[in-house]
Amino acid sequence: MKDELPETDTFDQFRPLLFTIAYEILGSAADAEDVLQDSFLRWLDADQDAVEHPRAYLVQIVTRQALNQLRTVRRRREEYVGNWLPEPIRTEHDASHDVLLAESVSMAMLLVLETLGPTERAVFLLSEVFGHSLVEIAGMIGKTDATVRQIAHRAREHVQARRKRFQPDAETNQAIITRFLLAARTGEVQTLMDVLAPDVVQISDGGGRVIVAGRPVTGAEPVAKFLIGLARNSMADMAVEFGSFNALPALLFRSGADGQLDTILMIEIDGDRITGLYAVRNPDKLRSADVLRPLARPRDG
Repeated sequence: MKDELPETDTFDQFRPLLFTIAYEILGSAADAEDVLQDSFLRWLDADQDAVEHPRAYLVQIVTRQALNQLRTVRRRREEYVGNWLPEPIRTEHDASHDVLLAESVSMAMLLVLETLGPTERAVFLLSEVFGHSLVEIAGMIGKTDATVRQIAHRAREHVQARRKRFQPDAETNQAIITRFLLAARTGEVQTLMDVLAPDVVQISDGGGRVIVAGRPVTGAEPVAKFLIGLARNSMADMAVEFGSFNALPALLFRSGADGQLDTILMIEIDGDRITGLYAVRNPDKLRSADVLRPLARPRDG
C-alpha cells in the first residue's frame, strides 16, 4: 500500500485542533468538515518548504475559511424555523478533563457565541480558548493590532456578562440524570421539579422538519409538565441510552425496531439541579451523531 503524503500526515496530526476551531466558530459539525476539506486542499497547494510553522499556518487557513463560511450561514440562520441550536457533537465521556475546552463547546457557551459578530467570535475563541496572542490573531484575520485589541475587549465583556458557571462532575451528574429520567417516566411532577432549577430553560430544535415546542419553556413547573407530557405521549415507546455530547451528559432517544435516532437531549447541571435542557430533533443535525469528535487545544496538539 502506498505511503500517505507527508503533508497529509501533518494535516491529520492537527485535525482535532483544526476541527475544534472550525466547529466553535461555526456551531455546525457539517460546516466545520466542509471548512476542513477546503483547508486541506489549500494546504496541499501550498509550498510546503516555505511553511516554517505548519500548525500556525493551518490555524490561519481554517480560521479564515470558517469566518467566510460563518458570514454565509448566518444569513440562513436568520430564516431558520423555530429555535436554532448548534449541531451536537459526540465527545469523549471524559471530555471535561480540560474544563476550558469543555465549556467552550457546551450548548450554553455556543449560544452566547452566536450573539457575537463573526470577527468578534473568532477573536474571542482564538484568544481566550486557543491561547493565541492578539498580534498573532491580527495576522490571521487581516486586522491591525489595535483593532483586534478593541474587538477582544468588547467580545470578552459581552461573553463574561452572559456565560454560565461550568463545573462538570460526572458522578453527581449521573445520579441527577437518573432521578430526572425516572421522575419524567413515572409522571411525578414534584419529584421532577426537585431536580430542576427554578429558572431552568428547555429549548427544542426541530428545524421545521419535526414538531417541537415553538419557543423555549422556562421555569421548573412548566418544564416538568412539558417533559412529562412528552414521556407519556410521543416518547413513550422510545429506547433511551446515555451519551456525552458537547462535553455534557446527554440522553439519546431512539424509535422503531431499527433504533432510529429521534432526539439528543443535552443536560446542563449546576450543583444538584438541572439548569438547561437542549433537545435537538432536526434530522439534518443528527446525521453524524454517532461520529466521535476528538477535540483539542494547541497545548494538546
